[in-house]
Amino acid sequence: MKRQSSVGRSLALLAVLGLGGSLATVPAAAEEPKTPQVKWGQCPEDVVAEAAPTELQCATVPVPLNYAAPRGEQIDLTVSRLAADPGKRRGVLMLNPGGPGGSGLALSALLVAQGLPSSVTDRYDLIGMDTRGIGHSTPVSCGFTTDSPYYSNIPPYAVDDAAVTAQAKIAERAAEQCADNDDDGRLRHLTTANTARDLDRIRAALGEEKTSYLGYSYGTALGAAYASMFPERSDRIVLDSNIGDTHLDRDSMRRYALGMEQTLPDFARWATRRHDSYGLGRTPEQVRATYLTIAGTLDKAPVAGIDGSLFRLLTFGHLFKQTQYPKLAQTWQALLAGDQAAARSLSPVPKKSADRALSPADNALTVFLSVTCNDVEWPEDVNTYRRGVTEDRERYPLFGAATANITPCAFWPYAPAEPPVEVDTEGPRNVLLLQNRRDASTPHRGGKMLREKFGDRARLVTVDDSGHGVYVLGKNPCALNTATRYLVEGEMPAKDTFCRAD
Repeated sequence: MKRQSSVGRSLALLAVLGLGGSLATVPAAAEEPKTPQVKWGQCPEDVVAEAAPTELQCATVPVPLNYAAPRGEQIDLTVSRLAADPGKRRGVLMLNPGGPGGSGLALSALLVAQGLPSSVTDRYDLIGMDTRGIGHSTPVSCGFTTDSPYYSNIPPYAVDDAAVTAQAKIAERAAEQCADNDDDGRLRHLTTANTARDLDRIRAALGEEKTSYLGYSYGTALGAAYASMFPERSDRIVLDSNIGDTHLDRDSMRRYALGMEQTLPDFARWATRRHDSYGLGRTPEQVRATYLTIAGTLDKAPVAGIDGSLFRLLTFGHLFKQTQYPKLAQTWQALLAGDQAAARSLSPVPKKSADRALSPADNALTVFLSVTCNDVEWPEDVNTYRRGVTEDRERYPLFGAATANITPCAFWPYAPAEPPVEVDTEGPRNVLLLQNRRDASTPHRGGKMLREKFGDRARLVTVDDSGHGVYVLGKNPCALNTATRYLVEGEMPAKDTFCRAD
């Protein structure tokens, strides 16, 4: 079923889908239980293995599939807990790793392994979760297989207009495949707003009057939505590596290209100091030129299954953490030399399967598409994307012709059931924003945008560093101390803060 374009036809479609009354009937908050309703027990085996040696408890919480019909079909969400010190406990801290589509059941254990201060783990029950549709929380599937041409939520780099047209066909088929596999009608209910409502249901089931929250990347959109929809329920909110709003949209995806332009120079400076080892350039400008040379060569003749589009995507992903720079340099070196064997050993090129096995990424791809496409209307005209690709290839030569390219959201079968959540400026001053100055996925502009939208409710901590993730995942002591003081003592910076490079 193709999404209708006009407002009138969209409203008619909403009525057919049973979603037309959602704005008027969705409850503002969960009903309050008198006692906690969660029964903790053993976590699923894969979560136990991922969290080891940290031991977590898990439970399920039922929530409405459709909050417009709260007594209708219920789905189960799986949550985890790393319990606080009973003598020091002040509440719960909900966690989200981003995505949308990231599993968060073992996130507390990951943060502990990375050095989360005991002052935080003593004070809070750390509550991880698989949000609706993900992993152990009533998972959804578009049926993407290992040989599917749709394998990444970031579109491939479009070398010309013909490449946009070709990607449009792949994107349209991906959207159709999601509709064809949506037998239970669940995909349309995966939204940021509904996930925020789920957070409030979990809070209530835990018997808590308020919840604190720590979210990374897309988790900042979810946290901003929760703090806006339930300001009286939000306690201490930390949003790390911000996308700039309560949802992903075309503009925020196009900012990935800005982030890569701002972050590649960090890798380039790193590589110049190791030129004798990797031979990628003696100056940052030469390293950038090497990137463009490799990409252009692979556009014409792939090496070990890596074409120019995949090379650009691999480079983008390896800029998330400075610890990945050595492997990125090795990969460039192999591709520059045309070394098939070395490139093959270094590259995560998906292996094709003759039996069309379900892709390990199917669930994550499905949730990302569902939430992103359901949250907000995307342009449907292919020419809009052609123009965007042309503009961004010029503005952001490194990656712009990828992130401006067309996605399945242009062909998504369901119109949004409600407008995206608006940031609420009227709540308490309880939102701490953390942002690296250089971040490929969430450039600094996203933190500034959300700071402006929250107004006096928020404070922005800018870190003179590179990479995706600040609190605990980064290594800046100023940012670590600032966020820890806020979570533990409630000490919000009096003004926006700048943390110098360590």
